This record gives sequence, structure tokens and C-alpha cells, in this order.
Amino acid sequence: MSTPSGAAATRASSAVPPSPRQVPVLWLALLAAPVAAAGNAAVLILGDLGRSLGIPAATASWLVTVYALALAVATPLFATLLRRRGTRPALWLAAACVTIGTALMAVSPWLPLLLAGRAVQAAGGAGMTAIAMNLAGTARRMGAISAGTGILGAVGPLLGERLTETVSWRAALSLLAVTLLAVPAVGRRTTPAPPPAGDRFDARGALLLAVLSGGLVLLPYRPLPALAVAAVAAALLVPHIRRRPDGYVPAAALRSGHFRGSVLIALTLSGSYFALLFAVPQMLADRAGRPATSVAVGQTAAMITGSLLTLGFAAVSARLSRRTVRLILLAAGTLAAAAAALAPGAVVPLAAIGLAVFAATAANATQSVIAASAVPDRQRLAAIGLFQLAYLLGGALGPALATTLVLR
Repeated sequence: MSTPSGAAATRASSAVPPSPRQVPVLWLALLAAPVAAAGNAAVLILGDLGRSLGIPAATASWLVTVYALALAVATPLFATLLRRRGTRPALWLAAACVTIGTALMAVSPWLPLLLAGRAVQAAGGAGMTAIAMNLAGTARRMGAISAGTGILGAVGPLLGERLTETVSWRAALSLLAVTLLAVPAVGRRTTPAPPPAGDRFDARGALLLAVLSGGLVLLPYRPLPALAVAAVAAALLVPHIRRRPDGYVPAAALRSGHFRGSVLIALTLSGSYFALLFAVPQMLADRAGRPATSVAVGQTAAMITGSLLTLGFAAVSARLSRRTVRLILLAAGTLAAAAAALAPGAVVPLAAIGLAVFAATAANATQSVIAASAVPDRQRLAAIGLFQLAYLLGGALGPALATTLVLR
């Protein structure tokens, strides 16, 4: 018999008692939401990016893939920094990464330097997301952050298209700088850094996990080399986890069925959502000859609707069993993928995006609480970091799959 997800929320929120100066959830949403907007801003402008840089749209999509990969790899690193040094150092480092990366994006004329700036920018965004999710504490507050992320992510494609048309694509790819507006308010409301953690940083585990993540993201592009890299990294990581069960990848998390189930759901639904996000506009252009602006408006409306559904679902999920919550999420994700792939016209595929964003963001809100509650309190931050890694890996794999299957 499944345990109500409300019990998971209670355990997760009690693991780290809220500070007397608890950060208002709106500031946390502003901290995390621009990360999605900045990533999604490239959805409708890959052609403009390619023409400006003199490269095909598929090559320009590396700016999307690098962003998602850097988000995925940096998230557990920032979770470790949070555990060892506290919120303020992580916050200032994340802000510095966003500032430096955005500056590089704004001035660089070369694709390699643009990719480097995009990666640094995304690393800062990973820190912002990790901090926001760590300070949230409850499923309701996580749901509000996820809904805010979904809503701002929803307007990301339209913002990117409008900014590219009126200013430049560099302005579109600089949207992440909006997160800096929340940094002073969050910094004032956080406690000073704790004493350094006594355990050594597990650098070997961090490196192996980063290599494994990179191999998985590159599978759609270079299947055989990427599979070989991922397999070698996994083969080395397994015995390393046995030697250091409390290291960068906690063995307790991997042994927990609740944790593994939450991670698998997040990875699957996130990958499906981000694949549809990039594939549906091209599919609509091919099937119905829809202009980019029309697609952007329809996609924005669908994604905002899906994000608002997440806000409501997160509020009631505590009264449902884990099994019921997961069945609802998986049913929504499956229906979204089937509708986008098989339905003719434009209305149903756009509605499928709304359903997909609901499935993915609701999974992020509800399953992250379950994942955090599945491990001892001292490993809670590590578990949240690994869960977010899985969610963001889906965000990296989705555009890569869309590029391989649809984009040209």
C-alpha cells in the first residue's frame, strides 16, 4: 500500500526547519524561473542564430544542449556547496556565474566562446535553482516555484522571438540575468554560512557523474562514442559508490525504491516535455505552414495553462497516495506525447505541450519531495541535487532528440 505524499512533504519539510526569516516564495520563484525562460528562449530562434553565425540550425542547437548539460552537471555541485558552505556563498557564486556568462554571450562573435559563456551562465542558473528548491521546504512551496518556472518558461519562446526581432538574439539569450534581481532579497534573508563540513569533497565521484551525464546527453548525436563513455563512467562509478557510500552519490539514495522511482519519472517526463517543446513548432510549420509568431502565441498560452494546473495539483497532491500521483503524471505525459505525434492540425499538438509541461513541472514539485524524504537528513541536499540532475538531464536529452528527429 502506498504512503500518502503528504507524509513525504511533512518529513522533508521537518528535515530542515524553516528559518525565522524564511524567504518568501515569490523571491524564490524569481530566483529559479528565469532559468527556464533563458533555456526556452532559443526554441524559435535557432534559424536566426544559425544565419547570424553562418551555421546550420542543428549546429546552433548546441547552444541549447550545452545550456542544459551545464545545468545538469552543475546542479549537484551546487547542492554539495550548499551542504558544505551554506546558502550565501552558493548564492554569490551563482550570481557571479550568471553575470560572467551573460557578458560573454552579449559580446562574443565566435561559437566556441558563445558555448563557453552559455555553459558558465547555465552553471549559475543551476545554483539559483538548487538554492530555491532547498529553501522551499514543502510541496506547496515547491509547487509554487515549479509553476512560476513553468509560466516564465512558457513565455520564454515568445520573449526570445520578440527580442530577436526587435533587438537581437543576444538579448534573447541574456534573459537569465533577470534572476539577479532576486539575489539581494534572498541574501538578506539567509543565515550566515555554517562551519565547513568535516568530510572530504568526493571529487572522483563528482567527475565520474559529470562524465556519465555528458555521455548520456550526447547519445542522440554520437551514439557509439557517447555510449562507450557513459558505460566506462558507470562501470567506474559503481565500485566508487561502494567505497564511499556517503560521497557525492549517496548509496542510500540509490538503494531507495522511492528515490529511484521519483528520479525515473522526472527524467522521463522532463525529456518528453523538452522534446515536444522544440519539435512541435517545426512539426506545425511542416504540417500546417504556421508562422513562428502564431506558434509562439499558442505555445505560450498552452504552457501557462499547464503551469497553472501544476500550482493547483501541488496543493492537492498531499491528499493523494504516491501511486495515484504517479499514475496521473505518467498518464498526462503519455497522452501528451501521443497527441503531439499523431494528431493532425495545430490545436491538439499545442494542447499537448500544455499537458506535457503540467506533467513535467508537477513531477518536479511532487517527486522532489519524495526523493528528499527517501534518504537520511544529512543527505537531503545531495538527494535533491541528484533528483534535479535527472530532471535537467531530461531537459538536455529532449532538445537533442528533437534536433535528431525533427530539426534540420
